[in-house]
Amino acid sequence: MSTVQPGILYIVATPIGNLEDITLRAKAILAEVDAIAAEDTRHSRPLLQHLGVNTSLFALHDHNEEQKSALVIERLQRGESIALISDAGTPLISDPGYRLVRAAHQAGVTVCPIPGASALITALSVAGLATDRFCFEGFLSAKAAARRQQLQALADEPRTLVFYESSHRITATLADMVGVFGDEREATLARELTKRFETVKQATLAELEVFVKGDDNQQKGEFVVLLSGKRETRNDELDSESCRIIELLGKELPVKQASKLASEITGIKKRIFYQYLLEQNR
Repeated sequence: MSTVQPGILYIVATPIGNLEDITLRAKAILAEVDAIAAEDTRHSRPLLQHLGVNTSLFALHDHNEEQKSALVIERLQRGESIALISDAGTPLISDPGYRLVRAAHQAGVTVCPIPGASALITALSVAGLATDRFCFEGFLSAKAAARRQQLQALADEPRTLVFYESSHRITATLADMVGVFGDEREATLARELTKRFETVKQATLAELEVFVKGDDNQQKGEFVVLLSGKRETRNDELDSESCRIIELLGKELPVKQASKLASEITGIKKRIFYQYLLEQNR
């Protein structure tokens, strides 16, 4: 029995790196549809060859999507089944496809998701940051002034922030993030996820900037940068519970480490605890 049905547009997620991450359902769909719309046929053909899929390919990308969408809808209305894939991961997530999917809905064509890998969700799962609420911002502007303006608009965002970034701009973007969010904002860098040289590192923004600038290898590949949301502002004066926490930590840890941990627990600025311990030690 065929996996696909006539006249359906299938949105098929493909691996973000490791080719073994293709799902059994995705492989079956790609093998049985009448055609596959790919962001870049040259990029997708090796994947299909690896899967043993011989389905015909045609290009659908940012520059031709509006023109091609009408032709794809016509084919679907004639009863063909077509799959949409991007270069990697789940289509439409910072990739082409929005116009086609919207046109399909408007034409009454069924759109069927075939879920799988997504760099966004993969990075969130290993970031060690809050995932109950998050804000996906995709790629920031390539222009420095516009990028800083975008970041500034997010300075007070309480949700975890997620960005995609390229190797060409990762150092500049991290520098801008330090400038807007501060040295101590907790963050995670996820590089080349599921690939051979995968890196997942959690640190402060300042520490991540130093880490990337100090290693040329960490400036290569594809990046997801995740930032903790802004914590609720607290009164600088320490209440009794905060004093108890920092005094207990101060007995076991160096001043700087104890202050940082107390700040993470309470949301009160690290420098307040640092000054408190210095005064206590005097």
